[in-house]
Amino acid sequence: MKLAFNTWVYSSFPVWVPAYPLEEVIRRLAHIGYDGIEIGAAAPHAYPDYLTPTRRTEIRSILDDAGLALASMLPAPGGGAGFNAASANPLERAAAVDQYRKVADLCAEWGGKTLLYVAGWQVFGTSRRDAWKWSVDSLVDVAEHADELGLNVAVEPTSADSNLVDSCDDVMTMMAEVGRANVKAMFDTYHTLYRNEVATDYVYRLKEDLAHIHLADIDRNPPGSGVVDYVSLIESLRDIEFDGYLTMEIGFSRRNVEPDDMARRAYDYMKSIL
Repeated sequence: MKLAFNTWVYSSFPVWVPAYPLEEVIRRLAHIGYDGIEIGAAAPHAYPDYLTPTRRTEIRSILDDAGLALASMLPAPGGGAGFNAASANPLERAAAVDQYRKVADLCAEWGGKTLLYVAGWQVFGTSRRDAWKWSVDSLVDVAEHADELGLNVAVEPTSADSNLVDSCDDVMTMMAEVGRANVKAMFDTYHTLYRNEVATDYVYRLKEDLAHIHLADIDRNPPGSGVVDYVSLIESLRDIEFDGYLTMEIGFSRRNVEPDDMARRAYDYMKSIL
């Protein structure tokens, strides 16, 4: 298993500050000892429309020089553009699929193998059945494009932030309906806490379909803050021979954080267990 860190707390999504250039974030995480980085495709780091070909090449070179692998990428759903893959507005759904395609292209260009998929959310006045179908259709389009690039698409249950793919059952159902070999699953311990679920249950149920994991404790605090049983989680992952990334997605829910401290505490704690 390898340790990675998500860039949200070092950038401007969803909280605007603190914000650091992407090359600075790469340098800091490599110095701490991380194996990989999960890059959020939002300004100022990696919004695809804001990256020139020269800048794309530059970032790939910076990653290689730092010895830091691109663990995964994900777009920033919500906000002005929406990017709701389950939207009743077909123009917004098309924009969401287009954004996922752009992020997939960028992920492949920077050496990544995993694109994360947030299934969208049901808006008042839209039935769950319709929202689910629109999200599945969007995922099919995204997965087909990702497959051409050699990427897996990992569907994330986001119960604390959305209302469509909430649980392990939901993600398993969506995978089955899409029926593509490159559509996998992931989960976030922060969202399992929201539902009062046990993280190890996800591991044993998903097994070989589990492609990626986000780690966070209550209030997006670093692992080891005292609630999630990470020792049992690692033991369960070893049982299924998981060899993917354990990615810290922490600290970005508020301004009053020290990103380096967050990253270092999470790394030290998880490394001690591994």
